[in-house]
Amino acid sequence: MLKIIFLAAAVLVGGLLAYAATRPDSFRVERTASIQAPPERVFAFIEDFRGWPAWSPWEKKDPAMKRSLGATTRGQGATYAWDGDKNVGKGRMEIAESVASSRVRLKLDFEEPFEAHNSVEFRLEPRDGATHVSWAMEGPMPFISKLMSVFMDFDRMIGADFEAGLAALKAAAEKPN
Repeated sequence: MLKIIFLAAAVLVGGLLAYAATRPDSFRVERTASIQAPPERVFAFIEDFRGWPAWSPWEKKDPAMKRSLGATTRGQGATYAWDGDKNVGKGRMEIAESVASSRVRLKLDFEEPFEAHNSVEFRLEPRDGATHVSWAMEGPMPFISKLMSVFMDFDRMIGADFEAGLAALKAAAEKPN
């Protein structure tokens, strides 16, 4: 009887590992919002890391988080590093590309809770008197991430943070000066 239980467990584990191996090799999460402010105003909050505390969802998850801004805080080459609790981990961002009032691309490197190297892109587009903002993150899915994705919905988990961040960005950008 014990052999049958172990055999069944081995088959289940093997099946789970095989299923995880079939998962996609990369991921992409994207959320959008419409903000009643000109692109230049919205862009200023994204393109300058000094503006992130006003809207970044992770700033609120760990107010005691240690932050370190580089010598340049805005535009291409600007850097922002953080070291926080289990809710935010530890990592570094660098603006890889900044196109005035329309796009910001970031290189995002996590050290904790696990190592990951992803790309983030913000796109801003004037539309019907507002600014349509899309926030996307993409990156590779190593096997351990594929295995975790069997039990966790990354799109929902990361997407919820993006939705909260976009709502806060909207509130900050729409606030009268």
